[in-house]
Amino acid sequence: MNTKMSVTEKLFGSTKSYIKRNAGILIGLLALCVVIAIRSDSFLTYDNIMNVLRQSAQNIFLASGMTMILIAGGIDLSVGSVVGIIGVMVGTMINQGLPIPVAIIICLIVGALMGTFNGFILSRTTLPPFIVTYALMTILRGSTYVYTGGTTVRIDDRNFIAVGTGYTLGVPNPVWYMTIILIVVYIILNRTKLGRHIYAIGGNQKAAEFSGIDVKNVRLFVYVFSGLMGAVAGIVLAARSYAGQPTAGNGAEMDAIEACVLGGCSMAGGYGFIGGTIIGALIIAIMNNGLNLMRIDSYWQMVAKGIIVLIAVYVDYVKNQKKNKKG
Repeated sequence: MNTKMSVTEKLFGSTKSYIKRNAGILIGLLALCVVIAIRSDSFLTYDNIMNVLRQSAQNIFLASGMTMILIAGGIDLSVGSVVGIIGVMVGTMINQGLPIPVAIIICLIVGALMGTFNGFILSRTTLPPFIVTYALMTILRGSTYVYTGGTTVRIDDRNFIAVGTGYTLGVPNPVWYMTIILIVVYIILNRTKLGRHIYAIGGNQKAAEFSGIDVKNVRLFVYVFSGLMGAVAGIVLAARSYAGQPTAGNGAEMDAIEACVLGGCSMAGGYGFIGGTIIGALIIAIMNNGLNLMRIDSYWQMVAKGIIVLIAVYVDYVKNQKKNKKG
């Protein structure tokens, strides 16, 4: 009985801490839902809620890796291009008759290798992450267009398509993948030595080095993980859209960064939580879904997201200024 009580108290304490830490963004999410629900009768239907979760899964895959990278003091602009090239790769392999599990495993390995490219350079040099990852972003996007000639790779294999469009126990498959990935990221960041090292590096890299942390390998890990998440997103998107599209993932890296910043990740490094990133991604997905339901021009989605990012970055700036004054 005492054990049960302690577990209950611990769970209650964690939930209370989560709500307190994310109170502002949770209120924003709730207010957004209320406004859209008033304007659209179909917003709170089961089918639409599942649709929002399915759409948010795509961003959360990328934002999970981006959360680790931002906490470690880096940034990754290449993940959107990873989505595009992996989608084309998996579509091509499926069309050539390669078994689905084999094609998926190969694509995951390739995605991890792309992350390794970023991580190896950035952990062994002092080159800016923005420049290195932007270079890979351009290389991958250009390579995708060269390979496809700008045309879409159609996919007709129903078993593969079910990877992105199927349901398990009434829930879309991408939502199950998303849940598993979020649990893994939460455990890494909050329950492992690696997670503590990621925070330490982002907070003060020099101090982390002096304390004996293997900064190079930790930095390499977060970029490998980000590349892996880009591959997952590319595979699922190709299955959902019945095609590998060379334009897939355009701007996806910015949506991932936006979700992280909205969720409280600091662009200066050393601070952030996957729980906040989830809320940030949901706000983006619900906003896009709501604007569509209200038949508002899609271009306004770009305007709204830009404003939200600017506000979130400014809030982060104010927080850092207060922290520096206290320090």
